[in-house]
Amino acid sequence: MCAHNPPCPVAEAPDREAAQPLRHRPEQGWSLLCNGVLLFEDTGELLPDGRVIAPHRPLGAPLDTAGAAS
Repeated sequence: MCAHNPPCPVAEAPDREAAQPLRHRPEQGWSLLCNGVLLFEDTGELLPDGRVIAPHRPLGAPLDTAGAAS
């Protein structure tokens, strides 16, 4: 149960990534959020019930190779 005020979004909420981090391990690439979500640096998630949310970071702009010198 979240003790923050206002409370953090629950793991089932669309904005679940807005929950406060309880543990942050950048050297391992993950953070544990207050709502029990394990958030990975590639934007993938593991929910407390075991469901996996695939990474969903935006794709970068395509490389422009038309003007590249040969």
